[in-house]
Amino acid sequence: MKNICLAFILLFPLFSGVMNGQKSDKLSHLRTQKKIVTCDKATAPYYAIQILALQLPPQEPEFFNHIDAAREFACADGFVRYVVGEYQTFKAAAEQLANVKGLGYADAFVVNTSKYQLAEGQFSSSQNIKIDPNKNYLVQLSAFRFPVYLTHFENIDGILEFYMKDKIYRYCVGQYPGTTVLDELARVKSLGYKGAFVVEWDKYAPYQIE
Repeated sequence: MKNICLAFILLFPLFSGVMNGQKSDKLSHLRTQKKIVTCDKATAPYYAIQILALQLPPQEPEFFNHIDAAREFACADGFVRYVVGEYQTFKAAAEQLANVKGLGYADAFVVNTSKYQLAEGQFSSSQNIKIDPNKNYLVQLSAFRFPVYLTHFENIDGILEFYMKDKIYRYCVGQYPGTTVLDELARVKSLGYKGAFVVEWDKYAPYQIE
């Protein structure tokens, strides 16, 4: 009888969470404050400081010592390049180079990201989508190498997470009909997500984390 009571006590919080409509966070053990943003195109300002070029992406966010944010570019030569900072000029980037090297990235150097030749991805923002009024769409906000806390998207509710075949986590909103999705895209961009773009619901749905 004591064992039964103990089991009930241990399981009650789980049952009560389900009864209250709370969903368990399947990614809670993976989430990180480090924001490693995966980019499928270069955007202005183009100058940055390259800290790494790897043949395979790191498996853990802790790989990035002393770095809280970086951008990832998968390049056509097979290397994955990581950069920090966004600068209007080469000179502005060069002035910060010593600081980055001081964090342990001794081989860091200034790059112009617009010169990167990027690999073509299956889920690229550069793909031209012809909006069909009879289909449903998502608005993609951003993509990260590692899952982030949803509080990162502080001004948008209803964030949906997707983990794709390329092992990148994508963050979207909506399931909008083609008749309204462009209006939603404009709204999202007005909230500060300038790089947001439209994707087809059917292509993403199989990869949703629920």
